[in-house]
Amino acid sequence: MDLSATGAPVIVQEDTQVHVGIDLRPGTLTLTRNGKDFAAYHALVRFASVRAKPWVAQEVKFSAEGPDGKSVGLTVDLLNDACDGPRAGVPAVIWTAVALAATSAGDVGITYAFPGRSG
Repeated sequence: MDLSATGAPVIVQEDTQVHVGIDLRPGTLTLTRNGKDFAAYHALVRFASVRAKPWVAQEVKFSAEGPDGKSVGLTVDLLNDACDGPRAGVPAVIWTAVALAATSAGDVGITYAFPGRSG
């Protein structure tokens, strides 16, 4: 490997973000924009925790197939303009996708150890 590194990385606790991606079963979520239907097959949800407050969902980016068969990206902002609560008018099925992402993140139970190190 032709790379060197120095330092001691530190996480900025004021605004910690996690992106959670989930694959969606084809045909289970249809997004409609400007009268056109898009079949969503992936959702990437951005969660954030500001100053150790509870996690909130900020946005979800959907990958979907359009009526012409081409893949498109559709982003839904989940926070209101003041960023202090959920955006009004977001369809319940989108919140269901967000809840699935949150559940999968909590259920994964990721553990990590440096390569070559034990407990």
